[in-house]
Amino acid sequence: MTQLLYYSGQCCPWSRCCGMGDFRPRTVWLGHPEKREQRYPRNVINNQKYNFFTFLPLVLFNQFKYFFNLYFLLLACSQFINELRLGGLYTYWVPLGLVLAITIMREAVEEIRCCIRDKEINSQIYSKLSTRAKVKSSGIQVGDLIIVEKVSLVLPFPGSCFLRTDQLDGETDWKLRLPVACTQRLPTAADLLQIRSYVYAEEPNIDIHNFTGTFTREDADPPVNESLCIENTLWASSVVASGTVVGVVIYTGKELRSVMNTSNPRHKVGLFDLEVNCLTKILFGALMMVSLVMVALQHFTGRWYLQIMRFLLLLSNIVPISLRVNLDMGKMVFSWMIKKDSKIPGTMVRSSTIPEQLGRISYLLTDKTGTLTQNEMVFRRLHLGTVAYGMDSMDEVQSLVFSVYTQASKNRKATTAPAATKVRKTIISRVHEAVKAIALVHNVTPVYEANGVTDQAEAEQHYEDTCRVYQASSPDEVSLVQWTESVGLTLVGRDHSSMQLRTPTGQILNFTILQIFPFTYESKRMGIIVRDESTGEITFYMKGADVVMAGIVQYNDWLEEECGNMAREGLRVLVVSKKSLTDEQYQDFEARYVQAKLSVHDRSLKVATVIESLEMEMELLCLTGVEDQLQTDVRPTLEILHNAGIKVWMLTGDKLETATCTAKNAHLITRNQDIHIFRSVTTRGEAHLELNAFRRKHDCALVISGDSLEVCLKYYEYEFMELACQCPAVVCCRCTPTQKAQIVRLLQERTGKLTCAVGDGGNDVSMIQEADCGVGVEGKEGKQASLAADFSVTQFKHLGRLLMVHGRNSYKRSAALSQFVIHRSLCISTMQAVFSSVFHFASVPLYQGFLVIGYSTIYTMFPVFSLVLDKDVKSEVAMLYPELYKDLLKGRPLSFKTFLIWVLISIYQGSIIMYGALLLFDSEFVHAVAISFTALILTELLMVALTIQTWHWLMIVGELLSLACYVASLVFLHEFIDVYFITTVSFLWKVTVITLVSCLPLYILKYLRRRFSPPSYSKLTS
Repeated sequence: MTQLLYYSGQCCPWSRCCGMGDFRPRTVWLGHPEKREQRYPRNVINNQKYNFFTFLPLVLFNQFKYFFNLYFLLLACSQFINELRLGGLYTYWVPLGLVLAITIMREAVEEIRCCIRDKEINSQIYSKLSTRAKVKSSGIQVGDLIIVEKVSLVLPFPGSCFLRTDQLDGETDWKLRLPVACTQRLPTAADLLQIRSYVYAEEPNIDIHNFTGTFTREDADPPVNESLCIENTLWASSVVASGTVVGVVIYTGKELRSVMNTSNPRHKVGLFDLEVNCLTKILFGALMMVSLVMVALQHFTGRWYLQIMRFLLLLSNIVPISLRVNLDMGKMVFSWMIKKDSKIPGTMVRSSTIPEQLGRISYLLTDKTGTLTQNEMVFRRLHLGTVAYGMDSMDEVQSLVFSVYTQASKNRKATTAPAATKVRKTIISRVHEAVKAIALVHNVTPVYEANGVTDQAEAEQHYEDTCRVYQASSPDEVSLVQWTESVGLTLVGRDHSSMQLRTPTGQILNFTILQIFPFTYESKRMGIIVRDESTGEITFYMKGADVVMAGIVQYNDWLEEECGNMAREGLRVLVVSKKSLTDEQYQDFEARYVQAKLSVHDRSLKVATVIESLEMEMELLCLTGVEDQLQTDVRPTLEILHNAGIKVWMLTGDKLETATCTAKNAHLITRNQDIHIFRSVTTRGEAHLELNAFRRKHDCALVISGDSLEVCLKYYEYEFMELACQCPAVVCCRCTPTQKAQIVRLLQERTGKLTCAVGDGGNDVSMIQEADCGVGVEGKEGKQASLAADFSVTQFKHLGRLLMVHGRNSYKRSAALSQFVIHRSLCISTMQAVFSSVFHFASVPLYQGFLVIGYSTIYTMFPVFSLVLDKDVKSEVAMLYPELYKDLLKGRPLSFKTFLIWVLISIYQGSIIMYGALLLFDSEFVHAVAISFTALILTELLMVALTIQTWHWLMIVGELLSLACYVASLVFLHEFIDVYFITTVSFLWKVTVITLVSCLPLYILKYLRRRFSPPSYSKLTS
């Protein structure tokens, strides 16, 4: 086992912690946490919104900060004043207590679940170097030496290790990390506790790509000082892929890079709730106006201010207290339906307060790696100009490669001698040279792991295929090397200076690596110079993007066309070329290259100039096409979202070319759509020019890098967002987690539309928490995004049904439910107003005690609440015609127009019922109460039936149950209703007439509307 000392930025899960003051640089003594200079935050995760002491106060505060609940609290409190009391205290306190109890129970359940998840993560066990003690992640302190283990691998470079940072930046490539050199000379890891050494580290910041620090060993002679950089770090949320790492903890808690790139979760309030809150304010205004009119018609006589208060209490049903509890219970039902949907198994609802938000999404922002793609690269095509090999003809490539090496002993010169370039090459030699080039020009390293039968040394010595694992800085690279292995040429070994390939016959080809020119974002290409040990030939191989390679390779008439064809198929295209060098040519290049690297001024420019001197008239060997496999049904899901009027933006930390290819492959950018790749800009002037160029293009997709985006947002935020929002699709690459959240926030501010963010990694958490709806995909990158999201799905394709079916239904049902509850309350309030106006504006209640509570609970609650089961179209139709979703984006199900219609219906029905009862009752007022209340109950039941579009058996049960409850309770209501009178024929015909007059016109209007102005979905349901 290789013992390493790494500077470990964080060796524990990401966390959120309370503030601990300003960030400062620190000196950390290895293995001695007690020597700290300052207090550091505890290394705990805390996603809870409350603690034991703040739970009840904060929950109550969050409820009463809204006008709706505060209003009812004041009403209930007013009943303690004798002059204002209108009945028993239970009349007002029981409904308010029920609402608060349901809310507190819901918050408590979610908080307990969150606490359990936090405790599970905080209890993860790590090994501490001192006596190999076990420590919980919450017990890790700055200065601790933590051991991070992974399966034992034979590492290519002594002391190195590979890790993945996909939870931080979204990149799933393997990154090589190097140890502090002087610690590698220690006999054992335990000796780290005996030396006197410390790390000086910069203050915590959000930059995940850079680090500055020094390592000092004081007890050495002379003292040792080494500089530390990003290559010596392991950030929290990284995955160690090889070796055993001993790391000193530098940052914990809120100072972790991953936490500093994550915003604190906010309490999300749905747009629908805000709209309902607005309507209740309008209703309260109406209540105030009616109360003032009543008192004004009394000419403000006597203690008129008490009369105003009594009318406010009498007509308080205008603002329905049952609205909030019905909506909250409805949200719980919608959340349960989502979790129980067998067509989207594994879907979880972690925030049950905003399911109706899913029905009004205008912008969907998605991660790429692991969300749209599986991050599994597959080699799809090899193109040689005159011939192309696809997946169905790879066996032909394999046979050609095999034939080269089986006939090599008979005719070696025909395939390897330089003279072969003078004659037209056979297809065999062209395929062989292309495959060999692909097998050599890369940064892939094979490592070997023990498998229980073969030990590591033997596995490495014999190049055991079953033990070999490829690791590289890009999955593209690995897919290319795996393909060359599949066709017979296998990469079996590599170190700093050499590379070994195995032929189909088992022969080992040795190559010396003379120079490597790594891929950079600016150069868009990589190169390698190797010497074949068997022949002594020196060859310069290069591969890169077609836009740069076109000017480097020799003239040809097929490169541009074929690159375009392969790109349109969604393949990542690389152009592979080579150039043979003589010893003299290489010696001359090496001398100039070394001299350029020693330059102090303009070093990078001079080095690039020397390399470019080689990059001329290179021989074009082939094109390769690699596909990043999409998640299942990504294309049809994106098409559904597009047809539904949702604009999709892809925000990824990956490279520009990779992001563009994936966008094309997923049909986020359609084939006939123009693409504007935003040029890299660094200054205000460059951004201005590029924005002007972009403004001249119409209906084109935008592709922009994170650096350019930052410049544009700094100087031209409004102009950029205005142009970007007009694009059918936007791709932002090389985005940091903070930038992702910033884009979401700007979209919300600039457009006022609802956003939904989808991601699967830790680098997506900020974006998910900032969006109006956050959806986490449980994938290979862990569960951070899933746990932080409002909704969790197992696959991206489930998003279509989540929005088109559940989002649409939740919104439409919530709108119908809220308006019907308002209608129910306005009806009885209208009757009270009519009653008071008829009897000289007296502030006397029409219905006493239990009748008022029973009206909004057992008599009408079940049928009204059964509206949460209503639907206008079947789920299959909603998925087949996503255009139905587009209608919801305008907010028509709950608008001022629909609200006004229901208000007018309520006033009409309440007036008809009350005036009808007053006209038809004979002598005793108690008869008017019986007639009006019974007609009111029947009207509500009939109106529910009128509103329902698709009957469910529970709806019928609710209607019958409510009617049965009312009839049964009449026996106990003799205090308010004359039981003998309700058994007479007179009572029955009067109730029937009043009910028909109040409901029949509405049924006729509904029929006429459906006949002459049917809704958009009616043709689909017929």
